[in-house]
Amino acid sequence: MFYRETVLDNGITVLTEEMGGVRSVTLGLWFCVGSRDEKPEQAGMSHFMEHMMFKGTKTRDAIQISSEFEQLGAELNAFTSKEYTCYYARFVDDKLPRAIDILSDMVIDSVFAQDCIDFEREVVIEEIARSEDTPDDHVYDLFTDKVFPTHPLGRPIIGTRDIVGGFKHEDCVSFHNTHYSTGNLVIVAAGNVDHDAFVALCEEHFATLPKGPRTVRDEFSDLDNEPFCFLKKETEQAHILYGMPSLPANHPDRFASILLDCALGGGMSSRLFQEVREKRGLAYAIYASTSYYIGIGEFAVYAGTRPTNIDEVVGIIKTEIDKVLKDGITEDELARVRDFTVGQLVLGMEATRNRMLRLGKNAIMGNDQLSLEETIESYNAVTLEDIARVAQVYAAQPTLAIISPYDDKKLKKMLTVESEA
Repeated sequence: MFYRETVLDNGITVLTEEMGGVRSVTLGLWFCVGSRDEKPEQAGMSHFMEHMMFKGTKTRDAIQISSEFEQLGAELNAFTSKEYTCYYARFVDDKLPRAIDILSDMVIDSVFAQDCIDFEREVVIEEIARSEDTPDDHVYDLFTDKVFPTHPLGRPIIGTRDIVGGFKHEDCVSFHNTHYSTGNLVIVAAGNVDHDAFVALCEEHFATLPKGPRTVRDEFSDLDNEPFCFLKKETEQAHILYGMPSLPANHPDRFASILLDCALGGGMSSRLFQEVREKRGLAYAIYASTSYYIGIGEFAVYAGTRPTNIDEVVGIIKTEIDKVLKDGITEDELARVRDFTVGQLVLGMEATRNRMLRLGKNAIMGNDQLSLEETIESYNAVTLEDIARVAQVYAAQPTLAIISPYDDKKLKKMLTVESEA
């Protein structure tokens, strides 16, 4: 077994992966809570809580948290997704006891002072404004809203101004009490770490975390994606997303799905890169990828192009997807994208941070924990028949989201769209 796992008496899962020849450790605290778990009136709270964990505890204020980590020579950060929140740090191995002391204090005993909430709300609202002013980011929020129009997965992780602007102390306390519990926590360390000693530290520092079960996500039913979303904005480029619902996390065909994404739009030799950028010069950036969630996934092709090229670029995307849907890919393409994907995987596993991220994400999402060798074998086992089967995802109704200087009427005319956006 390439990793070790212990479930503490209080329900916390502890994972380690020891790496020889390194002095660093990357420590991650993974909580099973993200924007998917929010009620409509809480939209953005998971991300806001991530911010607030750095703003002071019963024994440390925000400056002390920052300065203590800097004194350790450590890197400290956090991120929120639709299905989890992760707080992590990277440091030299002998700093592990001190690092886990600070991180545990942050997630267990943050006080959510109202004056800090008032200040941080403005910071997050500025973050929302920045996202809206970054159309290649904002188009993803528009797209996902139409792919999952009736489900929390469709809401932006960061929330909205109106809702975030109303967060108060009691809202943070209630959300913390509901989601920051032992069953929802996976603690991961990768690098020069001894498992038994690490488990002892976790038992000591997380003994006061409230007990609770793992969050159970709702099932998907009657989920119909909407076809269009056009936003008029004065931009030099049009930002396009085209895609549809796809395979969920831990699906048996996920390795074939990853390779198919790569063949279609995952690198400089991919079909879309060659057709759109290299042969026609219509875009600088174009790529395809799938986001895998519990119970469902989301396939998308992104392209940034001059507004006058929208119809041509969308046409090429549709044509290339139809070709793959009809004929699959070639043996040479499969071999090339397999070698590229495996190579990137192996290179990435040389970093303690990436090892921690892989273990933590798989654990919190309920995915299989595969060794590097098992993962490579899974990619090597993918056949052209597997690719053809996965490509049937493309037969679903697509969603098209565009941010451009054009209004709906002009875009519909360009794209010969008859339906209402």
